[in-house]
Amino acid sequence: MHTAKRRFSIPRLPAGLPLLVAILATGCSQRKPVDPGYHEYAYVTNGKSNSVSVLDLLQLRNVKTLTVGEGPTGVTANPARNEIYVANSESSNVSIIDAERNEVVGAIGVHNAPYFVSVSPDGMRAYVANSGSANVSVIDLEKRRVIATIGVGGAPGLAKVSPDGKLVVVSNRASDSVSIIDADKLTVRDTVAVCHQPQEMVIQPDASKAFVACPGSNQLAAIDLKTNRLLTLLDVGKLPIHLALKPDGGELFVSNFDGNSFSIVETGTNEVGGTYLIGNNPVRGVVTSDNSLLYVSNFGSDNVSVYAIDEGRVIGVVQVGSHPEALALTPDEAHLLVVDSRSGDVAVVRTVKTHNNSKISAERALVTLIPVGNQPNDIVIKAFKVAAK
Repeated sequence: MHTAKRRFSIPRLPAGLPLLVAILATGCSQRKPVDPGYHEYAYVTNGKSNSVSVLDLLQLRNVKTLTVGEGPTGVTANPARNEIYVANSESSNVSIIDAERNEVVGAIGVHNAPYFVSVSPDGMRAYVANSGSANVSVIDLEKRRVIATIGVGGAPGLAKVSPDGKLVVVSNRASDSVSIIDADKLTVRDTVAVCHQPQEMVIQPDASKAFVACPGSNQLAAIDLKTNRLLTLLDVGKLPIHLALKPDGGELFVSNFDGNSFSIVETGTNEVGGTYLIGNNPVRGVVTSDNSLLYVSNFGSDNVSVYAIDEGRVIGVVQVGSHPEALALTPDEAHLLVVDSRSGDVAVVRTVKTHNNSKISAERALVTLIPVGNQPNDIVIKAFKVAAK
């Protein structure tokens, strides 16, 4: 791999910034027959429609629109029960969706300006960083009520629970720090000073380290979660706003929005392996389960880049809708879903490989565009099977 040396002029940011930047500033394909009780839905938050679109992924169509709170942003699924949770940033509450009925069955009030919801691995609790209140709400998902409110630093953007469920890591954008919460005691175990305006983060599969992107200083902070210690600050590209971790935890891919690039971080050594041009304003990334491909949505060029990780090169570019942002792979990884925030649709991209299992697929292409609501910004997939009644 070679570091690219080309230079691009950086355009002004367009109106209607992607969700992560905005927060910083404040045809069907053939498929195998499935069991009648099997369901596969995608849930898309529509920020300006105060709604969630429900997409049936077996039919590749929009089947329902659900009214939620005001300014819905982040959406997540419960890993242990068939429920979906939506953070409503303007009404300061969390909507609960029953995925079996696809109905809103409740709303839980939190504090001011929540943007994301993180659910514990056992599906029992949700953690919500309240950006306007400098605290984190802890929700008992069985009783559907807030059981604790924990004070953290200023303007917390994200509260993410560790894979083992023992810790909750909170990025405090206005305090340039990270709070580490003990999930059993529901108290702040420690606060770690990091870089400027920390926001997006990932936690290693073994819960040993957290990596936090700091758009304010174009850096990445590596934190040891065993000792509550800052390990190092890494220089990446301009305005890093999203982190995509390989499932094996070995490498981390940083989307540098203003740098038209992505950086590769070796998580074992805490080193930047390189920074490479990718597309205009890359905003999100997702890695396939076999650790082979990275898909990057390019907000400014209305396309998705396909990067072969082992080969170290871009092997394809797929044109999608206007201002693509959030990404999600279907459970069988036969399709990539791309949320187009300006055109108000979800692009369905075929990702199947060729018959000789090559990463370079002649069949990779846009399948269809599914209309959703106004300014869609996040997506989550829930697949489940229910017994016949």
